[in-house]
Amino acid sequence: MNTLHQFLFGIYPYIALCIFLFGSLARFEREQYTWKTDSSQVLYQGNLRVGNILFHIGVIGLFFGHLVGLLTPVAVWDALGVSHGFKQLVAMTAGGIMGSCCLLGLLILLHRRLSNPRIRAVTKIGDKVLLLWLLTTLLLGLSTIAVSSHHLDGHAMVQLMTWAQHIFTFQGDAASYILDADLLFKLHLFMGMTLFVIFPFTRLVHVWSGFASVTYLGRAWQIVRPR
Repeated sequence: MNTLHQFLFGIYPYIALCIFLFGSLARFEREQYTWKTDSSQVLYQGNLRVGNILFHIGVIGLFFGHLVGLLTPVAVWDALGVSHGFKQLVAMTAGGIMGSCCLLGLLILLHRRLSNPRIRAVTKIGDKVLLLWLLTTLLLGLSTIAVSSHHLDGHAMVQLMTWAQHIFTFQGDAASYILDADLLFKLHLFMGMTLFVIFPFTRLVHVWSGFASVTYLGRAWQIVRPR
């Protein structure tokens, strides 16, 4: 195992999580007026609602799918009688549906943001980087489905699960479990971890506000401008 691999998949995850947590705290403490979504609805409505709904449904599904799929111990699935192959097939199907939903929403939002002159004029460089980073991460994740379809024994999936669980239990051998993983999986992991790095410096911080409010999902629509 070379030094770069050990750094990227054994050390970098902790760096990313530290920046994610402490960076978010620092921004909330020092720049609370920037803690917002920077909605462009007032400039142009377009397909904002459709894109937003598709994107957020996809993101939420992918987040909790990855959370449960990667961090539930293999022994739990074995005790429930769920085979590795069947779990991989379910993960591929659910990931494909949620990923496609998220991708479609993101493409709608990207087209709206880049095609409208008024919105394009107020779009920050950070917004463009974030959207393109999300797009690349999504495309890589969807591409791994094609790779997984060639070996449905669940071996690669168990490797990724073991890596994630060893990271979260602070075991130093985590990187060794994905040493021979396909390059697409490694690229997807790196892009995903780096999303946590850029999270505190982008509009993504508004996600914290959603988790903090128990009434968020049931609240009424926020009207930016009455019709």
